[in-house]
Amino acid sequence: MYTKKVFRAKDMLKWTRFETLFFFIFIMIIVGLYYFFNITWFKIPWTPLALIGTAVSFVIGFQNNSAYGRIWEARKIWGGIVNTSRTFGMFVQDMVDTKHSKSKSSEEDIQNDIKTLTYRHIAWMTALRHSMRTRKSWETVLDEKSNKEWTQIVAPPEWNSTLENDLKPYLNKEDLAYTLSKNNKQTALLYLQSHHLKNLKDQGKIWEFSFLELENVLEELFTLQGKSERIKNFPYPRHFATLNHYFMWLFVLLLPIALVPQFSEIGEEISKTLPSIGKLFMWLSVPFYVIVAWIFHTMERIGRTGENPFEGSANDVPISTIARGIEIDLRQNLGEKDDEIPNQFPIIHNTQM
Repeated sequence: MYTKKVFRAKDMLKWTRFETLFFFIFIMIIVGLYYFFNITWFKIPWTPLALIGTAVSFVIGFQNNSAYGRIWEARKIWGGIVNTSRTFGMFVQDMVDTKHSKSKSSEEDIQNDIKTLTYRHIAWMTALRHSMRTRKSWETVLDEKSNKEWTQIVAPPEWNSTLENDLKPYLNKEDLAYTLSKNNKQTALLYLQSHHLKNLKDQGKIWEFSFLELENVLEELFTLQGKSERIKNFPYPRHFATLNHYFMWLFVLLLPIALVPQFSEIGEEISKTLPSIGKLFMWLSVPFYVIVAWIFHTMERIGRTGENPFEGSANDVPISTIARGIEIDLRQNLGEKDDEIPNQFPIIHNTQM
């Protein structure tokens, strides 16, 4: 899916509210211990903590860049699927004819072949998007509580239907049974396309040069499918993602032990001239800590959310919307009426699916 508008501040705060509440309670406990029990000995110097913070910042930046790269690559792949699908639809309509036919074929037969090839291509996109939405063991972002809440509001359509039901409108019984019997169903559909094109060539319904052109288009679809599957099946390296997560939490949990004593020392200096203000000054470390901890945690979480661009989160590539858009284009160019064509998936909370 893809969020059309930039997150508003309240949306971001709502998304991170559980962690923000934890940060607030945690720093209040630490400051309370310093204020009421005067445990000034419980502190660490800034230097080692600053080194940890610097390292965490670099790793978070690297993670975010890598995650964005995966999202952008996935979007380019599906952009390629859009262009290649339109090319395939155009070639099929213009290259399947009776000019070179070895036997008499009616215009109705030709149109049936064109429709079968086009519908099978729509079935291929349907199978591919279902495959991309299949949950992998390393896709754990949606296990977080706030993300679970989001998926109850906006969920990919593949989660609410089965592949078999979604394929039935586009395939005959034989093709459907063949496809469902294979592990990689989208690959099986491209094999069926190639077999069908070869049969049409043998019957003279496709000129040999046209056959080669259509086979080249199928080759490109195989390439795009493989690229999409590569992103889906190869996770962001765990030694980067997991260690970064632990380093971020180590920094966030150690930060108060350096921050609060620093504010306490500043308060002691202020007490020389303003005793009432200086005594309470260490409590200002609460908002400062919450802000710093929230920034580090949110940036790290944004990186984790973007690692798997087909997982089903709000910032995924909107493959369902893309596939449905291609289907609408292809079926309109077949001459079908609007009431025969399914509607585009709705945009919910400014989010495409």
